[in-house]
Parts: sequence; structure tokens; C-alpha cells
Amino acid sequence: MNQKAMFAAAASLMSLALSSSPALAQNATKEKCFGIAKAGQNDCANLSGTHSCAGQAKVDNGKDEWKYVAAGTCKSLKGMTMDEAKMAMKKS
Repeated sequence: MNQKAMFAAAASLMSLALSSSPALAQNATKEKCFGIAKAGQNDCANLSGTHSCAGQAKVDNGKDEWKYVAAGTCKSLKGMTMDEAKMAMKKS
């Protein structure tokens, strides 16, 4: 591998590492909260596997749908952790 290619690879790795650091820090201040998403306002795939994208929730407050919320606020919003949501789905 020549010097230019090695430099380009190193630069790519460094920029990837630097660009992902803020995202990791942001995710540390948020948590997934299940059972609070309104129809069409979920953040990503649901637990039941019926869809894999944000904005595809069909009902309000589905137990398997989630949104990111500020860490520590899910319970005050009457939401559930992932484990609680899984248990709630088994009971249904």
C-alpha cells in the first residue's frame, strides 16, 4: 500500500471516530421509552417486528413502539423499559 492510500485510510478512520463520538454522548443522555409513541411518531423498529422504520406506528401508545426520551423521564411519561414492554407483550 502506498503512502497516499495509507494516509487516506487513516484520515477516514479518524474522521469516523470523531464524528461518532457526539452521537454516543447524545445517546447516553437518552433512553428508549416504550408505550408512549403516538401513531406515526415512533423512532424506529418495533419489538414485534411488524415494521423496521421510524414513523410507521399504526396506533397510539403501542406497547411495542418506542421513542427516545431524556434519560430518567420514561417512568414519569408512564412508559416502559424494553424488558417491561417485552413482558407486557407476552401477557397480551
